[in-house]
Amino acid sequence: MNTLICPISKETANKTVVRLTGFLIATLIVLYALTNSVYIIMAIVIDFIIRAFTNQKYSPLSWLATQIAKVFHLKPITIDKAPKIFASRVGFLFSITALALYPLNPQISLVVLLVLMAFALLEALFDFCVGCIVYTYVVLPLNKE
Repeated sequence: MNTLICPISKETANKTVVRLTGFLIATLIVLYALTNSVYIIMAIVIDFIIRAFTNQKYSPLSWLATQIAKVFHLKPITIDKAPKIFASRVGFLFSITALALYPLNPQISLVVLLVLMAFALLEALFDFCVGCIVYTYVVLPLNKE
């Protein structure tokens, strides 16, 4: 995977908080799977909107992840923020799709969220960003044409 190309910016993010946020997203999706509450999907969509299109510090899940990192004295690790913004936009697309599918078929909505959960867990547990793969193999080739 050394050939992956991610977007680059001058802004930075805390990798520890990013990974904790991914874990929190996965936790919310498990909660949705157990309750089938559309409000959980709405909360996920709102959080992705905030992280993808505004300043991350206002995201409730990022704020909670920051507080968890402080309580457990987890060392901040500075990383480039652009790949995480791109990944948040991909997460937004998945979550808004799940929300749109919910009235039509809650089971398909759950499948979409389970894929998103897999991506979030890859980030949280293995520091593996699916957004970078999407960017490298989908976005860049489309931009070159």
